[in-house]
Amino acid sequence: MSDIERESMEYDVVIVGAGPAGLSAAIRLKQLDADLDVVVLEKGSEVGAHILSGAVLDPSGLDALIPDWKAKGAPVKTPVKKDNFLILGEGGSIRLPNFLMPPLMNNHGMYIVSMGNVCRWMAEQAEELGVEIFPGMACSELVYGDGGELRGVVAGEFGKNPDGTPGPSYEPGMVLYGKYVFLSEGARGSLSKQVIAKYDLAAACDVQKFGLGIKEIWDVLPENHREGTVTHTMGWPLGWKTGGGSFMYHLENNQVYVGYIIDLNYKNPHLYPYMEFQRWKHHPDIAKVLEGGKRVAYGARVVTKGGFQSIPKSTFPGGALLGCSAGLVNLPRVKGNHNAMLSGKAAAEAAYRAIRDGRAGDELPDYDAELRTGAIGKDLKRVRNVAPLNGRLGPLAGLTLGGFDMWVANLTGWNPFGTIKHGKSDAEATEPAAKHKPIEYPRPDGVLSFDRLTNVSFSATNHAEDEPCHLQLADASIPISVNLPKYAEPAQRYCPAGVYEVIRDDDGLNPRFQINAQNCVHCKTCDIKDPSQNITWVCPQGGEGPNYPNM
Repeated sequence: MSDIERESMEYDVVIVGAGPAGLSAAIRLKQLDADLDVVVLEKGSEVGAHILSGAVLDPSGLDALIPDWKAKGAPVKTPVKKDNFLILGEGGSIRLPNFLMPPLMNNHGMYIVSMGNVCRWMAEQAEELGVEIFPGMACSELVYGDGGELRGVVAGEFGKNPDGTPGPSYEPGMVLYGKYVFLSEGARGSLSKQVIAKYDLAAACDVQKFGLGIKEIWDVLPENHREGTVTHTMGWPLGWKTGGGSFMYHLENNQVYVGYIIDLNYKNPHLYPYMEFQRWKHHPDIAKVLEGGKRVAYGARVVTKGGFQSIPKSTFPGGALLGCSAGLVNLPRVKGNHNAMLSGKAAAEAAYRAIRDGRAGDELPDYDAELRTGAIGKDLKRVRNVAPLNGRLGPLAGLTLGGFDMWVANLTGWNPFGTIKHGKSDAEATEPAAKHKPIEYPRPDGVLSFDRLTNVSFSATNHAEDEPCHLQLADASIPISVNLPKYAEPAQRYCPAGVYEVIRDDDGLNPRFQINAQNCVHCKTCDIKDPSQNITWVCPQGGEGPNYPNM
């Protein structure tokens, strides 16, 4: 901890992140003991401002946490009525019959939701129970005890100069201490990354894998709207060498969620994920729904896709990793919110027992065991080979063999392929540009497809320009000296918000690397995909970043 003097507050449990995992933990703690002091710290300007998810919600997590959620008015109101899975070619599609899909892929009984709105509602339930929730409070520093245990976090630090020194309006923030600290920051959380490294939590697991999810919300014409319809696609435009696929969800009020998830283990550094998504919207099956409509929101976020074998040890002295901080997304189901809620509930129950027994600052092994052997582990274990098969063999063979593996596991509980390893990290998967041809993308038409910067304006993103850059380069020379000649500097393309540019003089000489940090939508792609692993995403001041309405 730095030498800056800060006020402090003591809690029983400090929770970083007001997503489904963190809020579930807070709610469950107060359900178990109303006298526990619980605080939730959220870096977004409000709860839900940084939540981006598909989302088709499996209600099992909500059922376990708040069984009467319907009576309490949860914004979970659009049941899935029709479930489509399409294989796209450039001009047409083939629908896979539902009976070919393993039963776990069935979306009937699920709900199309805005997870941002679900989290806002969960925050209301938590506050009614006495949980303190502080939005706009980014956690900038971890605080350790004398025995090396995590003791708390620094939150609410504002007003640093661009060079990191305190500015004229500097506020040092506060230290919030807890008997236990839960990190529920979502995929690739900055504090979670530090804790995983400090305690070597990933020593016994496979590498984590990620996909970049890009999403828009559209108001569509009433005649094009089919409330409750869920469509997933694969194939065009990515083809069969790069993993990924799309979703289109028809929710209420003539709105449609459209999005694309591109696996970040792609080899070709010329690939431009954002433009693949824009191109996909011009497919006849998609365009016929969107034509005449209006895009009203945009955002992007990475999702974990490593699965069961990539879950790190989830406990450490003084705390635990919850939800996507541990990586609990079921890739073939395209669902993780139910597991996030179940993980929050399980962590709360383990912490409650420990505090009841007079413990503090130690590990919670009951939680890690529940994560692996309980409902979450069972959900993830039977689909654990889909992601590595896709990564090694491509999506077509991966779909075929992964489907076979899931079918057998669903019927017998046994995976015929055992446990397949992922191999390289997503950064290591990037190959030199010389091995691949540049990809020509059609210009956005401004009707169905849009340029990046225009779309970023629909995320309501805002950052102060007079603060330290939250996108930190370990070596400022690497983008031009290494990444540009070897990989054609893929940061120009993998970022869905146009944060990174290579600027040249009018004669095309003297390339310079420019970071437009004010555009950042906090997706974390750069922290993952940079082939030199030279970029570290850290938390900017609280309240900054996107302000998603109902993502």
